[in-house]
Amino acid sequence: MIHDVLNSSDAASLPLPDEQILRLTEAMIFSGTAPVSTRSILNFLLEHDLIPSGTEDVGSFVNTLMVMLQARYADHGMYPVEVAGGWQFRTAPDIAPLLTKILPRPRRLARAAMETLAIIAYHQPCTRAEIEEIRGVSLNPNVLDALIEESLIAPRGRKEVPGRPVLWGTTPDFLRHFGLKALSELPRREELMMDIPDGPVSREETSPPRAQAETDKQAEGAETA
Repeated sequence: MIHDVLNSSDAASLPLPDEQILRLTEAMIFSGTAPVSTRSILNFLLEHDLIPSGTEDVGSFVNTLMVMLQARYADHGMYPVEVAGGWQFRTAPDIAPLLTKILPRPRRLARAAMETLAIIAYHQPCTRAEIEEIRGVSLNPNVLDALIEESLIAPRGRKEVPGRPVLWGTTPDFLRHFGLKALSELPRREELMMDIPDGPVSREETSPPRAQAETDKQAEGAETA
């Protein structure tokens, strides 16, 4: 596919990025603590006057740049991938399982947290009451706390109904965690729920929710964090 893009008629009519541009873009993505957007790469090239003169379609130039960078890392242990609205280096899929023997595995979310996260992802923005209605059990506040702590969800305003409950939605970290470019790439809910521990619902998960005033206080703290 990369070969086809580079040999298309559109790419052939564009000046190709030189080695300096490739190395600078590589370093920019590698040193970033978050995915680097295509717009940021373009702005960097424009700011440093690195776009070849006579380039009419700078967007296509940057797209070609990223295709070339992906081709460079095609057989490496890591490669640039588009995720959460930007570019980031990720471990090659065929190597990642081997690294679990020498690197600690990320902490897995409990079943209640994964179920709650899946509901928020597919129904956002949604309130706690709506989450409880879909799950069919009361939602322990510790579940929301855990998702907030992992930066997977955040407040998205308040619903204009009596009590004005907090609306919850996913974050860019959610997209990075699951390797998604955008929410439009969400898999089926069953696929999202595959990597969760099996087991019965705990007493903590089905405990009665806190009083409304205390719940609002918790949400207000999350909004101002």
